Amino acid sequence: MLKRQAMPDPTAASDEGRKLSHTHHDFITRHPLLAALALSLGTAIALGVARFSYALLLSPMRTDLGWPYLIAGGMNTGNAFGYLLGALITPSLARRFGSHKMLVGGALATAFFIVLSGLFIDTATLLFLRIVTGAVSAFIFISGGILATRLAALHPQRAGFLLGVFYGGSGIGIVISAWLVPLTIAAANAYGVAHSWQWAWLAMGILSLVATAFMTPPALRIPDLPPQVRGAGRVRLRTLGFSLTSYFMFGLGYIGYMTFVIALLKEQGMSAGMITLFYTLLGVAVVASSRLWAGMLDKFKGGESLAILNALLSIATLLPAVTASPVAVFISGLMFGGVFLSAVASTTALVRHNLPPASWSVGISAFTIVFAAGQIVGPSIVGWIADRSGGLQQGLMFSAAALLIGALLACRQRPLSSAQVLAQ
Repeated sequence: MLKRQAMPDPTAASDEGRKLSHTHHDFITRHPLLAALALSLGTAIALGVARFSYALLLSPMRTDLGWPYLIAGGMNTGNAFGYLLGALITPSLARRFGSHKMLVGGALATAFFIVLSGLFIDTATLLFLRIVTGAVSAFIFISGGILATRLAALHPQRAGFLLGVFYGGSGIGIVISAWLVPLTIAAANAYGVAHSWQWAWLAMGILSLVATAFMTPPALRIPDLPPQVRGAGRVRLRTLGFSLTSYFMFGLGYIGYMTFVIALLKEQGMSAGMITLFYTLLGVAVVASSRLWAGMLDKFKGGESLAILNALLSIATLLPAVTASPVAVFISGLMFGGVFLSAVASTTALVRHNLPPASWSVGISAFTIVFAAGQIVGPSIVGWIADRSGGLQQGLMFSAAALLIGALLACRQRPLSSAQVLAQ
């Protein structure tokens, strides 16, 4: 006689799911800072290493490969172009795979392409790698931003601080790059390596893999948006027009500083040790900014935060363009580091304050797209100005002007009413 086969108990499966959900919820309830720090390693990879470390490599690569400033700046233009492509396709991929897979997959892919950047010297190949690195790093930034917003919503009393921790993670990447790049280049020179900057790319790729391993377990415990609401919200984006345009000007202006400031300091005769200290302090200021501006991000619901931060960035960008005084330069670095990633956090806070959860991914993606568009234009314009004028000072003056215009535009953004949010 045949034994009756036991059927799966749906109640037991449901109980198991509830236990798993409860475990995850318990973790993010008790350890929100740990979860935010884990997510911050994603921004350390996507921005601190994949994008901003290039400022340290621009001069040795330019000297070794014979690039004019236009080509050197074009490498970060390519990175920003790839970032724009990644931002455009992230919403559809996130609907299919979810934010967790996009975050981890983007981090692994970014590490892989950083390693490849240390294996080639052909300019066209390096440009292609900058483009694809930018594309996959957008997966990290947007999906991590969505998860950080979810985490902030679960802890509204600490929302501004938790968002600041996430975006401040790029400072971790900046600080480590500030020491890792010169040390690896020096080691490569000691061994007579033909293209010493390649060792720096290889080291940073390995570093990104290590950061991914530490990021993944805590990040996976943060709840994603349910599949039925991922990207489901529709928004009349023209109601955010002033803040979106301001954010475009932010992307246009800030990237000129982050691409060329190290090259400018070298032109002005600053020693290698002082440059390392400058970039380290800039990165430390980025990390500290999460606490510095948290209250402001919670208080203002419109474009006030973005306006204030853009204005401060304009001043910070102008300082090294008008003086080579070490004191002024270090004030510039501390001010810039303490502000620029909080400008990014301010747009995520704006989305959280004004849009329903179902529209967060749409809103964050929209801001990321205009941000990327500004970054595409910025480095090439600054490089072109530098080549034509014979120096980088005039290029940074252009960046400072763009940031000031961004501040004026953000002043016009008002909080949205519920009637303004939904598309008709």
